[in-house]
Amino acid sequence: MACYTELPAWPARAAGEQVLSCWSGWTNFSKLVLERGLKVSLLTVALPHRALIAISGEDRVAFLQGLISNDVTNLSEGRAVWAAFLTPQGKFLYDLFLAEQDDELLLETETARRTELIKRLGLYKLRSRVSLRAVDDFAVFAMIGKDAARQFDLPGEAGAARALDGGKVICDPRLAEGGLRLWLADSSLLAGASAAPMADWDDHRIRLGLPDGSRDLEPEQSLLLESGFDQLNGIDWQKGCYLGQEVTARTRYRGLVKRRLIPVNFDGPPPQPKAIITQQGTDVGVIGSVGRSQALAMIRLDALDATDLLSGETRLAPCKPAWMTL
Repeated sequence: MACYTELPAWPARAAGEQVLSCWSGWTNFSKLVLERGLKVSLLTVALPHRALIAISGEDRVAFLQGLISNDVTNLSEGRAVWAAFLTPQGKFLYDLFLAEQDDELLLETETARRTELIKRLGLYKLRSRVSLRAVDDFAVFAMIGKDAARQFDLPGEAGAARALDGGKVICDPRLAEGGLRLWLADSSLLAGASAAPMADWDDHRIRLGLPDGSRDLEPEQSLLLESGFDQLNGIDWQKGCYLGQEVTARTRYRGLVKRRLIPVNFDGPPPQPKAIITQQGTDVGVIGSVGRSQALAMIRLDALDATDLLSGETRLAPCKPAWMTL
């Protein structure tokens, strides 16, 4: 099981093939393609396990600034960020994609845990002049493929964003190679479309080492630095205090990271999510989300070079992405 050093390009479709059926109602995108005569090969994947929250009110920036790991003041109509909401003890609770839209802040989080997050945020509202609401008129999608950002006149850099037909298109704030995230105000535009399966998206982000919320990070257990937040633009070290900041800073300055979330190749039956990883009978890690030939796994640093890692009877080989430093 050889590990890669450079990620291969996403497999190309047949020459000249245009994957545009799902955008037939999206006037701006279709017009842009026709005007430029572009031949595009893009995959769109619905992410129903992700949903949005809107925060409005004049104190919205100051309110959120004291709660999450990234700098909310960096948000603009053209800039999005990735961040985490932590426990006071510095443990992971929620990952968030954030963008500004009109007079609101939009937060993308896990659908199954959205109500819980709104309640937690409400505990810190106090006298802040903010309102929190679930946004059900947006659907979340991912888009992957060569030059996807260019099709929307976005610079190919992490966090670039723009409004589009009442929704938002964002170049993944963690890593530009991650592709685009789209928040569509009118999800009926994709009705009857031939969309790529979730497995395609999982394969793409897993080989890049990009976590997907609690599928890969354990709430109230995982630390940001062992999960790559510092190297994936998820922490601003210059901003002021936020919930869990002291523990996060101490972890960095004292070098307390003892394990890392990392892609692993597997040889044999796919391991099960949350399954234990062992080395010579000793527990050294746990499986996160699983793709067709790779998984994300949280593994002890002293076991990353081992050649005898197992999950059940399946052999594992850690594969460090290019962006990661250990």
